[in-house]
Amino acid sequence: MTFLTPHTERIYALLRIAVGLLFFCHGTQKVLGLFGGPPPEAPAFVVWVAGGIELIGGALVALGLRTRAAAFVCSGQMAVAYFLAHQPRGLLPIQNQGELAAIYAWLFLFIAARGAGSWSVDGASG
Repeated sequence: MTFLTPHTERIYALLRIAVGLLFFCHGTQKVLGLFGGPPPEAPAFVVWVAGGIELIGGALVALGLRTRAAAFVCSGQMAVAYFLAHQPRGLLPIQNQGELAAIYAWLFLFIAARGAGSWSVDGASG
């Protein structure tokens, strides 16, 4: 599928933007009460700390601003969420409903390693 090779940078930029915006939506749900609001059983620290990271981190990643640091923090949050909330319910993500947390953790780690790329504030500044 070499026809995609010339578009690698743009595809990566779209991946970074989409992942950031999706994560941002989780933050708006928790912090701003949009999209049905936070889950009723969510403790206040999850709403405010995790929601704040999702809101701010998601926006930063989508914009490509301070991308590496923001993505690294988001990856760490998702790893913590996986091991605290999901892993005790079963060994594998398919058993413990932790697929989304695991996928976010790995995607954000990749973004932290790869950097902002094109179509980003970080890329525009140097």
